[in-house]
Amino acid sequence: MSLPNIEALITALGLERHIEGGYFAETFRSDKSISFGDAERAIQTSIYYLLTHDAPIGHFHKNRSDIVHYYHGGDPIDYFLLNEDGELEQTTLGFDIIAGHKLQLVVKGGKWKASRLRNGVNGYGLIGEAVAPGFDYQDMQLGDRESLMRDYPGCCELITQLTRESV
Repeated sequence: MSLPNIEALITALGLERHIEGGYFAETFRSDKSISFGDAERAIQTSIYYLLTHDAPIGHFHKNRSDIVHYYHGGDPIDYFLLNEDGELEQTTLGFDIIAGHKLQLVVKGGKWKASRLRNGVNGYGLIGEAVAPGFDYQDMQLGDRESLMRDYPGCCELITQLTRESV
C-alpha cells in the first residue's frame, strides 16, 4: 500500500485550515443541545484534525469542553499539556503502543494544550476529536506567549516553539 498524497487526503476528508494550526473538518454535530454556562451548546461534536510537514504545529490553546483525541494514522503526534501546578505533561499519540504511544488522549476542559507532528515517513498525522459539550469558537482561547511564559516559567522554550508571536 502506498502512502497517500497529503493534498489528496485533505481533499478526500474535506479539510480546511484551522486557526490553531493544521487542518480540520467537522464530521458530526449533535442536534441535541445542553446549557453550558450562559450558552446553549450541542451535546457533542467531532472533527478530523490533520498536522502535516508544512503545518506541523497545533499552537497552545484551551477549550472549555472536554476533548477525547483518537489517533487514526500517519506519523506520531506529540501533545504537550500545561498543568495547573506548572508541570508539563507530554503524551504521544501513535500506533507504537510498546514504545509508549497512546491511541487516545483525554484533555479536560480549561487545560492548555499544544501538539506537534513528529518527523516520520508519512509527512502527516491524522487524529479525530470528540468534544463534549460540543465545540464553539467562543469556548476556545489561543495562548498568548508572554502570559504563558509568565505562568509557566519552566516551559519557556517549548512555549516559544508552540505559540504564535501574537494572538
